[in-house]
Amino acid sequence: MSFLKPLMTLMASASVLASAHAEVMGCLVEPDRVADVGSQFIGVLERMLVERGDQVVSGQVLARLSAQVERASVSIAEARSEADAELRQAIAAAELAQRKWQRAKDLLKQEFVSDQAVDQADAEYRVAEQRVSQARESQKVAQREYRLSAAQLGQRDVRSPFDGIVIERYRTEGERIEREPVVRVARIDPLRVEAIVPASQFGSIAMGQVATIRTDLPNFNALSAKVVLVDRVIDPASNSFRVRLTLPNPDNRIPSGLRCRVDFASSLPPAAPSAPAQPGAVTPTKAPLPAKPPKTLPTPVAATQPTRVQQAVSPQTVPDQARPVSQLSTRLATASQAPERMLVKQYLTSKEPRLSMSSQLSVPRLSSLDTDRPLLSLR
Repeated sequence: MSFLKPLMTLMASASVLASAHAEVMGCLVEPDRVADVGSQFIGVLERMLVERGDQVVSGQVLARLSAQVERASVSIAEARSEADAELRQAIAAAELAQRKWQRAKDLLKQEFVSDQAVDQADAEYRVAEQRVSQARESQKVAQREYRLSAAQLGQRDVRSPFDGIVIERYRTEGERIEREPVVRVARIDPLRVEAIVPASQFGSIAMGQVATIRTDLPNFNALSAKVVLVDRVIDPASNSFRVRLTLPNPDNRIPSGLRCRVDFASSLPPAAPSAPAQPGAVTPTKAPLPAKPPKTLPTPVAATQPTRVQQAVSPQTVPDQARPVSQLSTRLATASQAPERMLVKQYLTSKEPRLSMSSQLSVPRLSSLDTDRPLLSLR
């Protein structure tokens, strides 16, 4: 029976692994991101710069709308931002007003001018300084207007939001665009795998778990993907939930849109715990070892067969066969603990003279089990 427990554990582990391998769910390989890219302004498509299948990078211009007015506004704003004649004029006027004010103070010390002339020169100098500040602020505003016009012109260009590949082209040159998408861009490195898992598997799939993805393509039969998202809400209609995995795709080797099968068994522990005992089931246990029989010492033949004299002298003596087993075990233990004493008493018993049946005095013979009983005498 001892070999049944490991056998049952092995069978349970094999059944768990077999059921796990049997639970292969369907999945779909999709691009990680897909975007329909268009313009937020209404205009005429002036130029298309990409075709279907082209690889693009983030910020690359895909299409361009007509923007003659915006380009003209940018040119005007650029000219204003670069115009510094007014600023230079204000700076020159401020320097002249400063020199006049300084001369007026020197003449006041020599009492050639009045205090009113000095105050007037001081006021003119302050006004000139304010004109310089105003010219500088006007130049800053012109530069900001230039950046605004350039941003408006840039919005006439349709740019890629991320690195990817053009998978669809909706428009061509000369068409009017009213906020419709122009191209569709998809990122396929990495790829995204969406799997529909039964509700019975909820809790057995964790974030970061590695699963095996199998496709029908011979070059991409077995792939490794990592779990990045597990839905916490089960769909009551289908009694299932979704799991998202990420699949690396260097150099865009793996195509998108493949139907696949996902197997989470690779992340199971090597040995599953044994199933709990069902009510009423018989649990195999180890059979108890048979108890060793107690060792008995050799008993003299004369001592095991009591004589008539012993029966007459000691009628209350109970034969050894009728005594309880517990008393016999206790005496055997006592005898085993004092072997020297037993040997001495057996020797004295063997040397005792035999008595006749008509004797008035008889001494009972000692047996191996009555070694601790005192000798009896008759009157």
